[in-house]
Amino acid sequence: MADRRQVLRLGALAAGTPVLAATGTAALAATEPLAAAEAPVLAAETRAASHRPGTRSLVIGHRGASGYRPEHTLASYELAARMGADFIEPDLVATKDHVLVARHEPEIGGTTDVAARPEFADRKRTVLLDGVSVTGWFTHDFTLAELRTLRATERIPDVRQRNTLYNGLFPVPTFQEVLELRQRLSRELDREIGVYPETKHPTYFRLLGLDLETPLVRLLRTYGLDRRAAPVFVQSFEAKNLRMLRDQYRVHCPLVFLTSATGGPYNDPKTYAEYLTPAGLRELAYTISGIGPEKNQIIGRNADGTLGTPTRLVADAHAARLKVMPYTFRAENQFLPAELRTGADPAAYGRAIDEQVTFLRTGIDGLFTDQPDIGVLARELAG
Repeated sequence: MADRRQVLRLGALAAGTPVLAATGTAALAATEPLAAAEAPVLAAETRAASHRPGTRSLVIGHRGASGYRPEHTLASYELAARMGADFIEPDLVATKDHVLVARHEPEIGGTTDVAARPEFADRKRTVLLDGVSVTGWFTHDFTLAELRTLRATERIPDVRQRNTLYNGLFPVPTFQEVLELRQRLSRELDREIGVYPETKHPTYFRLLGLDLETPLVRLLRTYGLDRRAAPVFVQSFEAKNLRMLRDQYRVHCPLVFLTSATGGPYNDPKTYAEYLTPAGLRELAYTISGIGPEKNQIIGRNADGTLGTPTRLVADAHAARLKVMPYTFRAENQFLPAELRTGADPAAYGRAIDEQVTFLRTGIDGLFTDQPDIGVLARELAG
């Protein structure tokens, strides 16, 4: 338990400490497939390098500090780092000219001002996105130059009205800009800031001829981040995508499989529940270094909306030598367990620190949070 001076220090600065080794610049390596016997060895070595029992839990700035700035902007990522986040998390999608940019989804009608731009009115259309019909504007219909004329907006303005103050101020960043920001902040803050990119709908983009893997791997290697102990985790909801990165692209950096409490990966016969059995976790461990489950898979909710009892997932994953870093922790009442809500306003802050302390004490290795300062404080209080 932190003493009062520690809590005050964290509340004022929330700066954090170095977690992972510094990076350098590496040449772009070959992408031919691994030998059949080499892939499991590489995965095991990467897993061992990234899973260090006894290390402190990581605070991951979910889409940056998205509780305080419009998500997936350089301003959001920078604020997360300055609040003490160990990692910043960009979701990656592709433009028409095959440049990786940071957006929550390929559809950008809810996260930019594109709907107010008459010059792009004819770009609005309907696509089948992983089997779901979606109408809007899509990054793959814009060149990077066109996309850069747009400005980010708050995705959930009814919940985060204060974030709307920043609507129209920030452009859509490229992944390269995020990596450059990571380097600058690591030097300026004198601690390593990690990056936690997610490939969004990789099968969808591959079918468009805009695969996410090639530019992702190229940039990671250019910036010296494709190493076993690099301050990076590459995550995906598609297990096939992660296997491709490990086996075909020969990626060395840690990989994380994201899961949901229901359903399964797109175009995959296995459900998330099947992947998360003890046997499924052992099989995944040949490829990945960790899992990113929905937080309800760590501690479920009772029928009345209160927190239930922890599941066996943390213990089972650790038995397979996999890290566990659940998502997403948010401070607003509507996202909290019923007993931790304060007042009747769904957008008001509740007892978010208490929720995160409870989850951290299950032994998780990190957490994704929209308010990184709260995550840093909760980690200190969790002991």
